[in-house]
Amino acid sequence: MRWLEEHGWPEEDLELKETILDSDNPGLTSITTQALADAEPVGEGQQLQGKIPDILPILPLRGLVVYPETAVPLTIGQPRSIRLVDDVVSGDDRLIGLVTSRDPELEIPEPKDLYEIGTVAMIHRLFRAPDGTIRLLVQGTARFKLGEFIQHEPYLKANILLIPETEEEGVEVEALARNARDQFSHIGELITSIPRELVASVQAIEDPLQTVYTIANFQRMDLAAAQSLLELDSVKEKLHKLVGILTREIEVLEIGQKIQNEARSEIEKMQRDYFLREQLKAIQRELGEGDEQAAELEELRQKIDAAKMPEEADKQARHELDRLSHLPTAAAEYGVIRTYLDWMVSLPWSIRTEDNLDISHAREVLDQDHYGLEDIKERILEYLAVRKLRHERKDDAVPEATDEIRRLREGVILCFIGPPGVGKTSLGRSIAHAMGRKFIRISLGGMRDEAEIRGHRRTYIGALPGRILQALRRIETGNPVFMLDEIDKLGMDFHGDPASALLEVLDPEQNSEFRDHYLEVAFDLSQVMFITTGNLLEPIPDPLRDRMEIITLSGYTENEKCAIAKHYLIPRQIKENGLRPEEVEFSEEALLTIIRSYTREAGVRNLEREIGSVCRKVVTIIAENVTKSVQVTPEKVEEYLGRPHFFGNEEIAIRTSIPGVATGLAYTPVGGDVLFIEATRMPGNKGFQITGSLGNVMQESAHAALSFVRSRTEPLKLDPDFFEKSDIHLHIPAGAQPKDGPSAGVTMATALVSLISGKPVRADVGMTGEITLRGQVLPVGGIKEKVLAAHRAGLKTVILPKRNESDLEDLPDEVRKSIKFIFVETVDEVLKAALEPDAHRKNQTKVKEKDGKRAKSGK
Repeated sequence: MRWLEEHGWPEEDLELKETILDSDNPGLTSITTQALADAEPVGEGQQLQGKIPDILPILPLRGLVVYPETAVPLTIGQPRSIRLVDDVVSGDDRLIGLVTSRDPELEIPEPKDLYEIGTVAMIHRLFRAPDGTIRLLVQGTARFKLGEFIQHEPYLKANILLIPETEEEGVEVEALARNARDQFSHIGELITSIPRELVASVQAIEDPLQTVYTIANFQRMDLAAAQSLLELDSVKEKLHKLVGILTREIEVLEIGQKIQNEARSEIEKMQRDYFLREQLKAIQRELGEGDEQAAELEELRQKIDAAKMPEEADKQARHELDRLSHLPTAAAEYGVIRTYLDWMVSLPWSIRTEDNLDISHAREVLDQDHYGLEDIKERILEYLAVRKLRHERKDDAVPEATDEIRRLREGVILCFIGPPGVGKTSLGRSIAHAMGRKFIRISLGGMRDEAEIRGHRRTYIGALPGRILQALRRIETGNPVFMLDEIDKLGMDFHGDPASALLEVLDPEQNSEFRDHYLEVAFDLSQVMFITTGNLLEPIPDPLRDRMEIITLSGYTENEKCAIAKHYLIPRQIKENGLRPEEVEFSEEALLTIIRSYTREAGVRNLEREIGSVCRKVVTIIAENVTKSVQVTPEKVEEYLGRPHFFGNEEIAIRTSIPGVATGLAYTPVGGDVLFIEATRMPGNKGFQITGSLGNVMQESAHAALSFVRSRTEPLKLDPDFFEKSDIHLHIPAGAQPKDGPSAGVTMATALVSLISGKPVRADVGMTGEITLRGQVLPVGGIKEKVLAAHRAGLKTVILPKRNESDLEDLPDEVRKSIKFIFVETVDEVLKAALEPDAHRKNQTKVKEKDGKRAKSGK
């Protein structure tokens, strides 16, 4: 039965099969052999062909092809088909024409829906089922071709033309028939449900045509292929097609069997491993030894006891351990829980290092590691002093804080903002050194996934805790100095916002119960001293900025750089390059030459790089035994490092010698810098063009400066026809670098007035400040960095807004003494201080006239 189902026998036919089996035959063997036995002998079929009438009732078949010389069970359910069968069985010949419908889904096929070739069949048996259907056993006798349909109601009736097959003889046909029988036998071996008796009966058939039809009757194939076997006239061609179908079927069956064997082997291996493990457990129980899993569980239980987790975490760990004990080691869930418990027991739940709260020791360490940075050092010492006092007075009779809302907080979150190379990261190391804590650092630059901070849930494959807990596990303490570098470079995408996850980490009110997605229990981060660093304050989200205490680190002055170079950079480079201290000595002038002519930065990274270059040159000279020691002088510096990269005030003097160029001061991510604003004129009519990658704010500032200058043409004694006949182009060089902000307003106005009046701007003057349309000068930010940049560039005078006067308190004394500050409230005051006086212009004109006369006279 199963074989018949697999080979596409209609369900109705299988039911008929059951009926026949119940009534006449004891088994499947009998029906197959019975069908073959009931088949008319060939000679008898040929004799029957002479009795077949030219007109036959046509019974359409759906999804089934009946071949000559085969017996097939059918089920009849439609009224017109039942009427056809009733009429046929009441006659003498009991012959009907069976034609297959092209579309098996068609409920009532019409003549146009039928194939043209069908089979004449004789009804051998008939059984009326209780549901009104009729079950038939028919035997095909001959092929026919449909002619004209002469009746459509109550059932189809048509003229037919018998078309006997062309039966070739010869060795090839015999070989093809034998091959087809052998292949069917092979299929019988691959499908164990095919009865051996059926295979033996097929092997016993000698006639090639009967071989084709019998095998095709039992072999699974699609309807079109089955019909084509019937329609082919030549027996040889039928055998060729059948062999092709059988070959493909064998290939499919063999591949399927191979897949089954592989799956079975895998299952058998797992079962074998399981039984072996069970046997091993039984043996170990008999020997009184614990098995490996039990030992592992006991080890985990001991680690949980030793971890001294909080109540919630301890309860969760023991719950997971209990789940683990009920799982086989081969289960996938076993590995997940095992990894989770490994993380739980390896986190520093109760491990703390003891703080060194000796204030003098901390001051000594900070001074030893860093030059300057007095404000930051004072803040760190204040933090340590508070901790020391709280530690000493914890036993005082102060009532315990019971307010759940206003709980006692531990420490602060510091945020160092400053240009690169000023020592933010190394300052964190010094704090850890001073406090006797361990130091750990992670970089937040480019981080875009919230899970990097808070971890992945355990439902994900390969889930891990976030990088905060990973770092704590790595450093094995719960109170390190934890530095989060580059917090201003956090990203955000569809994976979430890591800055939002940091809100919980960096909030002293919440981080005592930080919940990582992987652990699912609270972890206390309140004892961790978090320090964040960044170059700019603006990119940090406001809620995150609000949780931190911002400490700004400005750039170093020349004297500070010299001191840092002497005490820290040169000794380190001497050591890294394998020199001895007595083999190289830098003079003060040499260091100043490197600082002024080869570096222009807020920090000291490039300075150390250049010192390293000089040291390597010295190493080469000593290695060649040219000399035993080198005294580095300004001349040696130029010899070792090549031509200078920067030219101090000379560049500013050259550029500002032409009217229309003014020197401004800017604040950038890498510290303060000087920039030049250039204006030029061309014939035109009131056109105004701005270039230099300027942002919207800076463009608006330029338009405001132009409007102010046009509105003050008469008081400033400018040419009233200038704008009628000229276009103006305002440009800020270094166009590849985006620029924005309002602080260049006074510089733009000065450049425009200089262009129109023909008065050059003083070469030693730098300026900054925002202007209004009415000519007032408003305060701006970043004064310290800008003034330090002016000092580095060699400017002697800096024009600042009046309301920025108090910012000078942050400047070192050496800078304040070396620069003249002019505080202004209006643009008129700026122009008065920045532009060269008329006398200078007259002198310049006279010099040019003299030069011209001398040139004409040839002297």
